[in-house]
Amino acid sequence: MRHDTLPELDELNRLIEMGGSHVTPQSAGSVQVGARRYELMAVTLGASAPELPAVAFIGGVHGLERIGTQVVLTYLASLVQRLKWDSLLHHELTRLRLVFMPLVNPGGLWLGTRANPRGVDLMRNAPVVARESVPFLVGGQRLSAALPWYRGPAGAPMEPEGTALCQLISTELLPRPFSLVVDCHSGFGTEDRIWFPFAHTREPIQHLAEVHALRRIFDQTQAHHPYVFEPQSLQYLTHGDLWDHLYLQARHRHPNQVFVPLTLEMGSWMWVKKNPRQLFSRHGIFNPLITHRQARVLRRHLGMLDFMARATSSHERWMPTGDERDLHHRQALARWYPEHPRPRRGKRPAP
Repeated sequence: MRHDTLPELDELNRLIEMGGSHVTPQSAGSVQVGARRYELMAVTLGASAPELPAVAFIGGVHGLERIGTQVVLTYLASLVQRLKWDSLLHHELTRLRLVFMPLVNPGGLWLGTRANPRGVDLMRNAPVVARESVPFLVGGQRLSAALPWYRGPAGAPMEPEGTALCQLISTELLPRPFSLVVDCHSGFGTEDRIWFPFAHTREPIQHLAEVHALRRIFDQTQAHHPYVFEPQSLQYLTHGDLWDHLYLQARHRHPNQVFVPLTLEMGSWMWVKKNPRQLFSRHGIFNPLITHRQARVLRRHLGMLDFMARATSSHERWMPTGDERDLHHRQALARWYPEHPRPRRGKRPAP
């Protein structure tokens, strides 16, 4: 589905203008799509001090999944409007950095493709190789750019869109004592899922206790929420996952910091079930096509995104330490990794 212009880019520019001095836009590069050149735009709000936490909201990694970009823009629009009157938001922004990159793959959005204009799936393009077998094609392939889930040529540098995203996260988030990402996608199953790494191995991440504690306070404060919280590896493994790559970089470069990348995988089959005619539209498989259903989806996730911002700002109040961290780690293994060896009581997992 092509547009003469990108409505989402127009909306981002409108929000930048509305945000005025509260909003700082930055270009992370640009990409050429035929005769068009699109900026890879990011927006920041709030405190810049490096000792303060930061949260990033990402969309449009897969151009076909426009709803992910629209969810991020809707949350940004809510914040821009609240800046006019919400004293609590202004106070929160004195101790929190907010980062937005709603259109990581503008060329894919314009073309209506999952991949970027060179046919590369950005979520299979990072230099991470799965340690175990991956599903055919879906796990990433180097057969042809004409097939989906193409990883790009072996040995080639990362695509410019993925490089721009990694540079933004590496600069804005990884050096901070605590940072969190929500990357918005659609197209998997009949439930909304919140995934955390890893995708290249079934081994648990080193911050499993922190993820479990985050899930616990989410369950306690977001009554009757629709999300399934789990590692991506419970569903399938892939090569080249961007968030695995960035998490591994964070562990190598900033071993004393906590970086929690999450992926919102909206269950687009729910929309198809309610409107089976969407099966006949490639766009409809990944996005709600009926106006009132799209509005409902955009409203549905605002509370979760706002929770993640508040949890990041208040991370010192809920992050487990000592024996409590050990308990969260063991509970997380029991919940998500029942086949994984449990640590002996008293032997604490490495932070």
